[in-house]
Amino acid sequence: MTATARGGGQRSLGASLLDAVLAETLDPAYAQAAAARSAAGAAPRSRLRARTMVALTMAVAGLLLAVTYDQAAASAQGREQVRAALVDDIRHDSDVTDELAVQLETLRGEVTRTRDELLAASAVGQRALDELARAERAAAAVPVTGPGLLVTLANADAEADDDPVGGGTAEEDPRGRVRDGDLQLVVNALWAAGAEAVSINGQRLGPTTAIRFAGEAVLVDFRPVTNPYEVSAIGDPDTLSKEFLASPEVGALAVISESFGLRFEFAREDELTLPAAGISELRSARPEGRDQQAPRPDPTPGG
Repeated sequence: MTATARGGGQRSLGASLLDAVLAETLDPAYAQAAAARSAAGAAPRSRLRARTMVALTMAVAGLLLAVTYDQAAASAQGREQVRAALVDDIRHDSDVTDELAVQLETLRGEVTRTRDELLAASAVGQRALDELARAERAAAAVPVTGPGLLVTLANADAEADDDPVGGGTAEEDPRGRVRDGDLQLVVNALWAAGAEAVSINGQRLGPTTAIRFAGEAVLVDFRPVTNPYEVSAIGDPDTLSKEFLASPEVGALAVISESFGLRFEFAREDELTLPAAGISELRSARPEGRDQQAPRPDPTPGG
């Protein structure tokens, strides 16, 4: 069997079939199936790659979280160690201060006994000893015991709807708190009523004692005292109570206390014990110009 070629020559039919087989070695259906398998294989690889990236990201994030936690834990532990060390230092220094205070009181007592023995050996010394005793009592340098009046001032009680932990609200009325001016008023009224010695929460008041308000604390001679405030005054209880209540300032303080819920009470006491005040800094005054030296005369003749 023959066929006519385009160029005019004759070709065999068998040869044309052989050429077609050699040109198209795969059936089109096989090619489509192979392409479909290739596309199906690429999709799992893409999903595997995405899953790998997610796993790596989570692993890095977990590592960062672990490092951050370790650093935070180490920092917190370091702060606790520093805090514990500071607390130990404060306790140690407080113990040392207490021991030194005890030694100071012991030495002071020995010096006082020796001084009294030496001064009492003569009439002049005895007179000096009596004057010194009066000066020490006036300066609150010795502890005293006797009857008197106990005045108590306290902040207003917390309301039922206040914070049970903090004991107050953010909008707490400051007029419901005892201030330094209230204590100053009470102390001055007791002095005016004839008190011989006064203390606040065990802090003895001397001639130079200051009562100040610093932040949320009341300072008596630069030492904090806390609520409630107990003002002890030694003197005749009847006279103290009568003169104290007759003071117009005390009457005004009583009205303010009742208006804002402050606790303001007083009671006669048969025996009160007040400690000695702290040693105050000794100061002396001299006339102006006393320390200026007079001009020296000129030793030169005729000068």
